[in-house]
Amino acid sequence: MKNENSAFGCSTEPLLDLTALRADTPGCESVIHFNNAGAGLMPRPVLQAMLDHLRLEAAIGGYEASAARAAEVADFHASLAELLGTGPGNIAFAASATHAYTKALSAIDFRPGDVILTTRNDFVSNQIAFLALRKRHGVRIVHAPDHPDGSGVDVDTMAALMRAHRPRLVAVTHVPTNSGLVQPVAEIGRHCRELDLLYLVDACQSVGQYPVDVEETGCDLLTATCRKFLRGPRGSGFLYVSDRALAAGYEPLHIDMHGARWVAPGYYRPVDTAARFEEWEFPYATVLGCAAAVRYALRVGLDSIARCTPVLAGRLREHLAAVPGVRTLDRGPAPAALVTFAIEGWEAEPFKAATDARGINSALSYREFAQHDSADKDVEWCLRLSPHYYNTEDEVVAVADAVAELVRSAR
Repeated sequence: MKNENSAFGCSTEPLLDLTALRADTPGCESVIHFNNAGAGLMPRPVLQAMLDHLRLEAAIGGYEASAARAAEVADFHASLAELLGTGPGNIAFAASATHAYTKALSAIDFRPGDVILTTRNDFVSNQIAFLALRKRHGVRIVHAPDHPDGSGVDVDTMAALMRAHRPRLVAVTHVPTNSGLVQPVAEIGRHCRELDLLYLVDACQSVGQYPVDVEETGCDLLTATCRKFLRGPRGSGFLYVSDRALAAGYEPLHIDMHGARWVAPGYYRPVDTAARFEEWEFPYATVLGCAAAVRYALRVGLDSIARCTPVLAGRLREHLAAVPGVRTLDRGPAPAALVTFAIEGWEAEPFKAATDARGINSALSYREFAQHDSADKDVEWCLRLSPHYYNTEDEVVAVADAVAELVRSAR
């Protein structure tokens, strides 16, 4: 579905040249893409960087192409370091955010009785990983309660749990995949620093949507993907490792010749940087696409993106809340650009298929994706819409109208 009024964008952010941004985004010609929390539409510079490298590999060979593009490859680490307020040596490439997350978990020498302190609004794969650690190593999983006002985790209670349990790991998802809730990760980080606790942040849905500063967040480890709000390619993610964690000797369980040196027949030595969490083999075209995506986001400006994208989501939320038979589900004082809602009269897959047929990209979220939050909200499934800065306000209206029409048709 092509938007005929592409200049009508985020009126609160005049610094964004929406016409140019949409011209840079080929997918805008064919769909209303409100699935940026799944995978953002790649801009042309990202696509071009990947195609150029694949052509070079075909022309001169894979090893030779990576050597010829060594400076551009290194910009993956440099660009992300600039984005996050750290150094290139603190960044490791990963095949996905989950790959980065499990690498980070593998570096922790969990023992029976160790506590993982987390929240009730965490990413499903993270929670499954914790349960697997409980099954294998006998760790305890403690969920801090939510604040009664719906603003996210109760930080005071979480801090009290930190002092009571001295957890081996504190783990928080900044913006959970199942709603627009934004957790107070910096406030939690201050308590972790005061108590000298290891702190892991899943920033999969916030990097590229908001400015994220790892020093301000106070985390030791941070994971994210490049395919969502950064608008990079699929099959890519990264891990941030603090100087503190590197100096403490954290390294992945399975380390290879890229992350370590075989210094004697019976000994190896990890490299000094976060590269110890990488493998020797890289998908170089993907890495270059990620670097181009980060540079693109930096040129657009994270402050401008952070002002615009939640505004579009907020207007969408307001339109949907006015539709009889629709119940919006997002909580918190300033929700992110993940808009979730329950629909009367429809099953999950048919409703998703109906929106697909109208050229609207969306995502389903099931109860199993967020057991605690879904139970609190009494939903088995919901639809998630996630606009980004290259979307328009008339697309917001068109999507809300389509939802209203579908709900009416089921009555």
